[in-house]
Amino acid sequence: MSFLVRVVINAAAIWLATVLLDGLDVVGGDDTTTRVLVFLAVALVFGLVNAVVRPVVSFLSLPLYILTLGLFTLVVNALMILLTGWLSGLTDYGLRVDGFWTALLAGLIVAVVSFLLSLVVPGARKRKG
Repeated sequence: MSFLVRVVINAAAIWLATVLLDGLDVVGGDDTTTRVLVFLAVALVFGLVNAVVRPVVSFLSLPLYILTLGLFTLVVNALMILLTGWLSGLTDYGLRVDGFWTALLAGLIVAVVSFLLSLVVPGARKRKG
């Protein structure tokens, strides 16, 4: 259940990023229902990319995390957005990113909005204990 909540939260964060940034867009879907499904699909791909690829990239770039005192996280977020855009670009639906700087801003927006929504939405954060 927590995974589905995370997908919905990521979809909302990606939607807000597409509203705020000109170079970021989700294409596909003529009606509202299809558009929402496209956002959910993009969020699912983004979640899978973060679950599979991000740990490897984070491990390999550990010296850069230490050297930049964690600011390299922004670059890794941008790379995950770009990878999500590339993967979804293989279809007619999905995320379209204009460049690295757009991806960097999108990664920052998605990270902040996802964090804030996970604080508000019940069941979004894993409880330990």
